[in-house]
Amino acid sequence: MRWLAADQQRAWRQWLALTTRLPARLNRQLQADSELSLADFDVLVQLTDVPAGRIRVGELGAALGWEKSRLSHHLTRMERRGLVAREDVATDGRGSEVVLTDTGRAAIEAAAPAHVDAVRALVFDVLDAEQVQAWTELTTTLLARLDDR
Repeated sequence: MRWLAADQQRAWRQWLALTTRLPARLNRQLQADSELSLADFDVLVQLTDVPAGRIRVGELGAALGWEKSRLSHHLTRMERRGLVAREDVATDGRGSEVVLTDTGRAAIEAAAPAHVDAVRALVFDVLDAEQVQAWTELTTTLLARLDDR
């Protein structure tokens, strides 16, 4: 068995703590300020990044890294709140698209400034330019490794 060296173990445990605590803190901030969850915000960001605010359900799931059932349940909750709609794909009649509604667009536009402030305060205000560059390189390398598999 190849165990982690002490410095690797420390880095790994810090990473696990960060990937648990940071999303939880951002989720609390979003809910307090806008009544959106971090998951809602993630979906809405994906929709604001595509033309006409619409994307196939499968592509959205892949972009978010979510399982089909999680995405379906979450979209149902968002539909009930009027943030998104699901429509059949007009061009080929197969599958459906998730569509950003006016309510959804207004919600993300209202939530984004406080969310960006929170991300700055919790992350970028405590990192210098070299640390941001190193973090970008590190995450790019790790994501590429995950995409290779």
